[in-house]
Amino acid sequence: MAISTDSALLTHIIDDLAEQGWSLQPMFAPQALTLELADECRKRAAQGDLIPASIGRGAGQEIREGVRGDRIQWLDAGWSPACDHYLALMEGLRQALNRELYLGLEDYECHFALYPPGAFYQKHLDRFRDDDRRAVSAVFYLNQDWQYQQGGALRLYLADETTRDVQPQAGSLLVFLSADMPHEVLPASRERLSLTGWFRRRGDDPL
Repeated sequence: MAISTDSALLTHIIDDLAEQGWSLQPMFAPQALTLELADECRKRAAQGDLIPASIGRGAGQEIREGVRGDRIQWLDAGWSPACDHYLALMEGLRQALNRELYLGLEDYECHFALYPPGAFYQKHLDRFRDDDRRAVSAVFYLNQDWQYQQGGALRLYLADETTRDVQPQAGSLLVFLSADMPHEVLPASRERLSLTGWFRRRGDDPL
């Protein structure tokens, strides 16, 4: 199932970003695709392909599980039909964001993220201090039958000084402006899976 560039779903995302800087769509992708992606993430975790995530970039990268406790693997085209299907959906979203909001988004990068029970990610912004390429963050959740009491919400810190907790329910897509939306991942009592990624502008460095 491809998302057409004039679909109501894309219109909702674009309108939300323009009005409030974030958008939550509970049924972004078909259930079958969501299940296939969850299976892919678990398979790669079982193979040892997911590694502890670091904070910072370049020479300043370090693993600090007291700040961030997820395990990740960056996604590449050609891994599986499910992964390619998901990347195609995000390409459709990239094109729509550029057409309607003139964001100049050049590409999209994403990784599987697995939070073991009890893991969390402290409050942060998705844009590095010395690299402004990340413009729009996108988190697609892969957790079937998630219950509120299991924790694991992504907490958005909004401009009006309120917060919004987003439950990591399978099939939901959360999109927000990377530079403007501090957020954190709260600990959960069960394993928590997602595909987390960023639409990026062209950097200042021509290389």
